[in-house]
Amino acid sequence: MNAGGVVRSGLLGRLGGPARSVWAKHDRDGGGWLPLWRHMEDAAAVAGLLWDRWLPLSVRRLIGGELPQGEADGRALVVWLAGVHDIGKATPAFACQVELLAEVMRGQGLEMRSVKAMGPDRRIAPHGLAGQVLLGEWLQDRYGWSGARTGQFTVVVGGHHGVPPEPGQVKALYDREELLRTPGESGRLWAGVQTELLDACAGVFGVEGRLGEWGAVRLPQTVQVLVSALVVVADWIASNPDLFPYFPDAACLSSDERVAAAWRGLDLPGPWQAQEPEGRAQEVFASRFRLPEGAVVRPVQEAALEVAREMRVPGMLIVEAPMGEGKTEAALAAAEVFAARSGAGGVFFALPTMATGNAMFPRLLGWLDGLKGVEGSRRSVYLAHSKAALNDYFSDLVARSGRIMSVGIDETGGGERPSGAGPGAGAELVAHAWLRGRKKAMLASFVAGTIDQLLFAGLKSRHLALRHLAVAGKVVVIDEAHAYDTYMGVYLDRVLSWLGAYRVPVVVLSATLPPVRRQELLDAYAGGRAAAGGVDVAQEVGYPLLSAVTPSGGVLVRRPAASGRFTDVEVECLDDGVEVLADRLGRETDGGGCVLVVRNTVKRVLETARVLRERFGDDAVTVAHSSFVDVDRALKDSDLLRRFGPPEKAEGRPVRRHIVVASQVAEQSLDVDFDLLVSDLCPVDLLLQRMGRLHRHPRGPGQSQRPERLRRARCLLTGADWGRTLGDVPVPVRGSVAVYGKYLLLRSAAVLLPHLEGAACPVRLPPDISALVRAAYGSAPVGPSSWGEALKEARAGFEASRTDQGERAAVFRLGEVGRAGRSLSGWVAAGVGDADDSRAGKAQVRDSRQSLEVVVVQRCEDGSLATLSWLKPDRKGRPRAGLGLPQDQAPTPFTARTAASCGLRLPMQFSYAATMDRAIRELEELYLPAWQGKDCPWLAGQLILVLDERCQTRLAGFSLSYSPADGLEVRRDSLGK
Repeated sequence: MNAGGVVRSGLLGRLGGPARSVWAKHDRDGGGWLPLWRHMEDAAAVAGLLWDRWLPLSVRRLIGGELPQGEADGRALVVWLAGVHDIGKATPAFACQVELLAEVMRGQGLEMRSVKAMGPDRRIAPHGLAGQVLLGEWLQDRYGWSGARTGQFTVVVGGHHGVPPEPGQVKALYDREELLRTPGESGRLWAGVQTELLDACAGVFGVEGRLGEWGAVRLPQTVQVLVSALVVVADWIASNPDLFPYFPDAACLSSDERVAAAWRGLDLPGPWQAQEPEGRAQEVFASRFRLPEGAVVRPVQEAALEVAREMRVPGMLIVEAPMGEGKTEAALAAAEVFAARSGAGGVFFALPTMATGNAMFPRLLGWLDGLKGVEGSRRSVYLAHSKAALNDYFSDLVARSGRIMSVGIDETGGGERPSGAGPGAGAELVAHAWLRGRKKAMLASFVAGTIDQLLFAGLKSRHLALRHLAVAGKVVVIDEAHAYDTYMGVYLDRVLSWLGAYRVPVVVLSATLPPVRRQELLDAYAGGRAAAGGVDVAQEVGYPLLSAVTPSGGVLVRRPAASGRFTDVEVECLDDGVEVLADRLGRETDGGGCVLVVRNTVKRVLETARVLRERFGDDAVTVAHSSFVDVDRALKDSDLLRRFGPPEKAEGRPVRRHIVVASQVAEQSLDVDFDLLVSDLCPVDLLLQRMGRLHRHPRGPGQSQRPERLRRARCLLTGADWGRTLGDVPVPVRGSVAVYGKYLLLRSAAVLLPHLEGAACPVRLPPDISALVRAAYGSAPVGPSSWGEALKEARAGFEASRTDQGERAAVFRLGEVGRAGRSLSGWVAAGVGDADDSRAGKAQVRDSRQSLEVVVVQRCEDGSLATLSWLKPDRKGRPRAGLGLPQDQAPTPFTARTAASCGLRLPMQFSYAATMDRAIRELEELYLPAWQGKDCPWLAGQLILVLDERCQTRLAGFSLSYSPADGLEVRRDSLGK
């Protein structure tokens, strides 16, 4: 094989007639086929090119570091295993499937029964498993390997279809040798052909002289996973007939011509080769993030860059700092240092929701624009969530990507066709067509996406190795770590343990993080060794705080100063009741003012908004929550930022009274600024997040540009019956208890008691953040003694719930990293099958019932269907409202995309099994065959919810109404079940 991965002296010259007759691929439609030797050469050549031109340096180092001759051995191992991965096709169980090709093999003496005669027994010998067995036998016979050593190598062949075989499957096949070799005289020929093919592969792929020494190697499971994933990728590429055409048409092409043409057609962008940023922090941040003239880098940002530079071996860095301190920029600066030192070839930025992922994507692109090692070159980028195609920034990249060959989605289907002719992509950043498949998106170099994409790496599922390869070559940034509950934490901790074993640099961002959780994260990454050096990070009380750990357990701690922006928030209890709230807001906003009211449930949002509108008028109230169709939700976020964002960016901030009533969507990643905050009682870390939207930016000296009554930052705390005295145990409203549990609500109320006297003892931000979170999530008693019994009872329920969450999450959670040399056999046994960013996939890594998602359209007076009537034109001015949706044919792509942009996740009422089943049955009554299949990819497989002209409908015993102002409202149907 030459330096480019192409076979120099091929297999064909080393094979006799019987071995040459073995087939590997067949096109049932066109009659084309591919001999096994040809596919072996193709896959090996692709593997070599992937190693040389696509694989990040960090992954090459990790694989090579476990072999006697380093990266040279690593490359040889990957090429060889890619070359032999389909050796199991040289068996009767596989070869009998196409009678015409089987007859050719019989003509060479390789006898086999027909596929019908062999019957269901063939399932005992899938070709991946058969290949694992054959390769193991060959290694023992030819090179004297022990049986205990073969599995760590041969499992790569056995698992190349996504699931490493289990020990019982291997044993069952050993008991049915006739599936591997036909009994009798022909059996010896079958064995000879199998040996001949494997001998030839060892010679041609350059491992003949290495296998003896490799027999003493103990491959870590991390290396087995990465090699397995590379073989899968090489196989998928080599199996695409657009790149590697079938015989007889392509029989005349030489190996060099064939592989060179395929690689040109694939046109995969190479990995990022990061350069460590030089200069002072001010210079680095100014150049990377285009700081305005006169802007000064913040202490947290400077400290993050300093800690990253101090870590000779990159590890995990946790940044805890107040909202608005520039943690995102700090993470990206640290990522640049980590990537340069580790050899990582990209960055994955994980966020809690699709909305935050969408908001991050353009920021990631902006950072990439001026990044050294990226500028002037092509790099692959991706927005990784289920609705990425509806994101304008991402769809623009897709449209600009030009002629890029799209290779098969997975091994079960045929290859996709080329995405179109024309010039190649001129953009530096491309959404590469081959990296858009459901299982391949994370393989792009730079990815922003939901946290689910990372948690899936801890879920036992098919093709899990691909997810590990995707993150093993990147720096991983995890944003808003405080937003993940115990269930998700079970998966996150296990993923961190694997990332630590891969030596993947990680940056974790959080505004507030309980000390115990901080220690758990560090221990998970360092394999429980994060106490090295005697630093107990769980006892750290500084804030802001940076904690770092190397893969070997060395700990660094920094306590940078806050940026100098302090806010004193006066907290006051307010009796629950919408009329009480309306009265109070009437007095508070008599002279104008912008108020944020955060409710813990959508139901309370809508009830509150209804009363406030009656009191103050429709124009004075805005609603924001998660139950809007996607396009309306995006417009809501944009409108909030436009009106209530930073002074230098916002336009049209209301002068008169205006009240935004929102759910928890107001907590995350929205840079909005209000004069007064009203919040339902919630866990204290989330309340502090909500307080971060209060007086977030200076508005004149001493906040003089705010209404006079609202120049002091104040939070009215409601959502509970507070009792008559501070000794009375508060009773949170039912909805809040259902969302957060009673224990965390009571502990949060208890730690806030000293601050519930208004101006006498305000919450000081950021100095009080660490102490409040530490107290609320700690185990020390809090609150008056009269609360003791209630807290004890609530804690019992809390602990039972946490135990239940942990046990349920552990069912499909990936195991710990095994000892070196232990085979991956059974690695994902008893798993969930395929896992993806669908509603079912996300339910596997989040403690939530499977939600029901629909596309919302309207029925017109004449009975026809149309897109929603209030939609605004798109960015190009094209109308989107009321576009006709023909039922007897596929809508135009633009109309279908417009309809798909109105996706809506139905609320919890529809997540219970009986209700969901009924809802699905009713929704499936509108089944439009013309909307299914490749002619209508935007709507194929979608459930369609049809609203009438008044934007109402009934579903599964509920009445639904929708408006662009208030979103979806659900009531139990008064007409009965």
